[in-house]
Amino acid sequence: MSTRENVDVVLIGSGIMSATLGALLKDLEPGLDIRVFERLDFVARESSDPWNNAGTGHAALCELNYTPLKADGSIDITKAIDINERFHVSRQYWSHLVREGVLDEPGTFINPVPHLSYGRGESGRDYIRARYEALKENPLFADIEYSDDPATHAEWLPLMFDGRPGGEVNGVSRFTSGTDVDFGSLSRQLLTHIGSQGVPIRTGHEVTDLTRSATGWIVRVKDRGRRETFELDAKFVFIGAGGGALPLLQKSGIAEGRGYGGFPVSGQFLRTANPELVARHRAKVYGQAATGAPPMSVPHLDTRVIEGREYLMFGPYAGFSPKFLKTGKLWDLPGSVRGDNIGTMLGVAKDNQDLMRYLIGELAKNKNQRLESLREFFPGASAQDWELITAGQRVQIMKKDPKRGGMLAFGTELVAAADGSVAALLGASPGASTAVSAMIGVLQRCFPQRYAGWESKLKERIPSLGTALREDTALLKKVREETAETLKLEG
Repeated sequence: MSTRENVDVVLIGSGIMSATLGALLKDLEPGLDIRVFERLDFVARESSDPWNNAGTGHAALCELNYTPLKADGSIDITKAIDINERFHVSRQYWSHLVREGVLDEPGTFINPVPHLSYGRGESGRDYIRARYEALKENPLFADIEYSDDPATHAEWLPLMFDGRPGGEVNGVSRFTSGTDVDFGSLSRQLLTHIGSQGVPIRTGHEVTDLTRSATGWIVRVKDRGRRETFELDAKFVFIGAGGGALPLLQKSGIAEGRGYGGFPVSGQFLRTANPELVARHRAKVYGQAATGAPPMSVPHLDTRVIEGREYLMFGPYAGFSPKFLKTGKLWDLPGSVRGDNIGTMLGVAKDNQDLMRYLIGELAKNKNQRLESLREFFPGASAQDWELITAGQRVQIMKKDPKRGGMLAFGTELVAAADGSVAALLGASPGASTAVSAMIGVLQRCFPQRYAGWESKLKERIPSLGTALREDTALLKKVREETAETLKLEG
């Protein structure tokens, strides 16, 4: 083994999280010695790849799982408010990077696409209407529209509603300010930028182990092409490896990572590039989840804009695979079982048998059955127009629960060592859309002494940082208008 090289920061994974953190750190402290390692031969090919996610700019405009119905019949918009404000942080930082020439023309990574929510039948309509009433009172969501009129539905969503038979009951809400985001393109542009600033980005390099050192962490890296292994001594390590984050967090052995497990969920989508269909549907339309379905399996019919070309995508059709990554191993899930998390995982298994039956049922669907699900959104769908694609793996968080032993958590969670020397981001949606606020959270927790000196610079780039936009309507208006202009979006 050669002499270990000392570095300041190691970023594991080349997706949107590591790319964002690398861009922030290099901007705030250009002298930092940063290294990026990606196990695949190309960057941003796992969760951040545009065909491995839905590309929704998650701002809680259309995603119904962020506005649950409470027992008293009211709508809880707490999570929606938090996610929307976090997406505004992303918009501001991306706008800054566009103005600085770091990011290319906005259309290469973000495009305006209206976000709509769709409820079928009387109960679905009533929920969408109640959600509309709850959201419209908040300044963040004041531009929401609602209709239960079939003619309006056909105007907003001609592919879905034009020519439907009369007598149907539906409720639809709309935000024209929604977005479609290509997180793969965004990640690659950020990495290209920090690469031009002297940050080595090593593809085909897999981090295989983390061990405490006197100054931080010994990072063992395998060059998959040469089949050679080397080590670095890093002061700080960020594990942004998507589904691969949990195994590396476990290898670190930090107390804060004990008890966590991962529940992998695979996904498939139907996709079409038929120009006649694409021209009749420019929207992301989210419906209501089936009974027993996980929140990430909410059906939606989406416009996607990738490398300048438009597509439609419907899904996801959820399934189960023990792999933690699309390019992972069948041993990933059983290999993650430890003495400290087996109680957590058993508790989740006990309380989520309906979910397992749902996932198995989804796996068993044939093409005709998948097409029937699409026809609930687009009754005229024809099999010849659609192809089935396999999307990325999502690893939902399993964490300890004092009453049930373990619980399945849908969302993202930052796990960091008490001394701030290592941090990992676990979980899935709405992660990518809120990457900027998540990585600022890393800066606050892992670089507390330096953060005080960085904060004013960050506020120049993100004017709303530290401010609740829902309480400062003047700043909200300013931020919304300026970022819409820079990113070429609706308001």
